[in-house]
Amino acid sequence: MTDAPPAAAPVTAASLPLGGLRVLDLTLARAGPTCVRHLADWGAEVIRIEAPASESGEITGRHDGFDHQNLHRNKRAMVLDLKSEEGRAIFYRLAEKADVVIENMRAQVKYRLGVDYETLRKINPRIVYGSISGFGQDGPYGHRAGVDQIAQGMGGLMSITGAPGGGPMRVGIPIADLTAGNLLALGVMMALYDRQRTGVGRWVHTSLLEVQVFMLDFQASRWLLAQEVAGQAGNDHPTSIPTGVFPTADRPITLAASSPRQWERFCEALGRPEWKDRTEWSTRDGRSKERAAINAAIAEVTKEKPSLHWVEVLDGAGIPCGRINTIDQVFADPQVQHLGLAQPVTHPRLGEQQLVGTAINMAGVPDAIRMPTPDPGQHTDEILAEMGYDEAAVAALRAKRVV
Repeated sequence: MTDAPPAAAPVTAASLPLGGLRVLDLTLARAGPTCVRHLADWGAEVIRIEAPASESGEITGRHDGFDHQNLHRNKRAMVLDLKSEEGRAIFYRLAEKADVVIENMRAQVKYRLGVDYETLRKINPRIVYGSISGFGQDGPYGHRAGVDQIAQGMGGLMSITGAPGGGPMRVGIPIADLTAGNLLALGVMMALYDRQRTGVGRWVHTSLLEVQVFMLDFQASRWLLAQEVAGQAGNDHPTSIPTGVFPTADRPITLAASSPRQWERFCEALGRPEWKDRTEWSTRDGRSKERAAINAAIAEVTKEKPSLHWVEVLDGAGIPCGRINTIDQVFADPQVQHLGLAQPVTHPRLGEQQLVGTAINMAGVPDAIRMPTPDPGQHTDEILAEMGYDEAAVAALRAKRVV
């Protein structure tokens, strides 16, 4: 009888690339927490700070939901009243030893609370301070609150999303929130790298409007360089034909065969080699003008056989393609399972969970969720004790509703 292989050692923050980095998390909603999640997932010591519940209110209910659980793993949590002098004093003590502060309040709120960058840099010149706002820290809209859908609309995305003539359409995820969080995490890491050279921190900030315009990418450059105003193209690519969604005998597929070589291989794979010889379809511009006729011709062929048949045939011909999955089908997909994008974690109160894993892979670094999402204030006493507060001092703070 052979011995069982030793169990894998648990992943610790110290073993990860950001181990030792201290982050104070003042974020709300989604954009800010998305940024902090990157830092927490890669080993940063994150303290999430939330306001106390009102005397008649309860702050735990929404924390059990799928959204909150997915956003706030790998953190510790404390409750702290930043509107009180004692609460701010505690926060300033935490900031003295922190590397990063992240917030996504309305631009003016941090100044009213006294937790803005200029205040904190006097306490700790090495602090890297990250901010996300709706429209920027100043300017004619700087005072306004912003949410993802407003940014999608004002930033042009809704005007190019959906079927032609169908009216503005939001995309199915909060893309401005998520992109703001992703880009702020990148900006924070650049500021930390710069701090190695200069010894001082920086204020890094972005906004939902800025990232949404940035994410327009080639659609924005079409206007800036060619004065072309993009419209809605539905499931078709705006400029590369054929790229789109096509029926099969069971469920739709999406494919892209827009380059000259891909178009030729695609015609052969579909069993329609004669399409290559059609003059009006032989060039990119010609195929663009004939988009509707080409799409209709393709659909007549693809609907005769099931999706897996076409995926196999087109993949064999080197044509990018895939079935269109519902969310449950996504996580049943063998490649998604191979990539480990559903990560297990055990919550002490809610039990076994699966959360969305990171999409970043780093050789030699394990991909695992170390800590489940904490309950509100779960680590308040622990953090205060680390700061030197004894039980009597903590009790006094609780009596005053500072923590």
